[in-house]
Amino acid sequence: MSLALRFLGVGGAQAVELGSSNAVLERDGAPLLTIDCGPEGLTAFLDAYRTIPSALFITHAHLDHVGGLERLFYRAYFDPQRRARVRLYLPLGVIGVVHDRLATYPNAIAEGSGNFWDAFQLIPVQRGFWHEGMWFDVFPVRHHAPGSACGLGLRGSFVWTGDTRPIPEALAHYGRGDELIAHDCALRGNPSHTGVDELERDYPAELRRRFVLYHYGSAADGETLRSRGHRVAHAGESFALADHEPAADAGRG
Repeated sequence: MSLALRFLGVGGAQAVELGSSNAVLERDGAPLLTIDCGPEGLTAFLDAYRTIPSALFITHAHLDHVGGLERLFYRAYFDPQRRARVRLYLPLGVIGVVHDRLATYPNAIAEGSGNFWDAFQLIPVQRGFWHEGMWFDVFPVRHHAPGSACGLGLRGSFVWTGDTRPIPEALAHYGRGDELIAHDCALRGNPSHTGVDELERDYPAELRRRFVLYHYGSAADGETLRSRGHRVAHAGESFALADHEPAADAGRG
């Protein structure tokens, strides 16, 4: 079995030319779990795999990360083979916001009698979840409001920070092995995102060597990050991963 992390998009909310920041965990070249579903992200997934995602984890409810879910709803709802079978793993603190943004319109379909959630298999998650025999850790990150966003980890393979300020205490735990770490980074930080100066200040060099940066503001910004010695993802780029570690202590944090 081989695992890889493919970046479908790497841009910040306004960098639409770089694609919505999301990725796909692949197993033997096939999509296993999709992380986030922005408007451009769903398009990139369809282009890459010629089908819709079968399972998604959503880090938070900003529209550049969930704006493709309405379109995914229509693709799944009107396909008898996919309706109610698209797994949607949502952290508890994210469910309500996604519901408010996407599921409260009284007629999800023009014909009526259909609910937004009818297209999905909603699986609420807190500390983590099982998917395809693998345990995925879920942990809170620092994205503006407490409890509003989470990261994702597969022990021994990768950590995806989602949109976040620096989280050295979390990565000391969830990235304590030799995992590839996909980290939010722009040239300048703000209350929701990490700036490169903060990244270099708050993480030791030995940890940064495992970083792959994404969610930056432009192609030029990406080149600036590279010029400072950082590994920076391109849209469509794939990174081979080590096999995951069995999670004997799954759910214990």
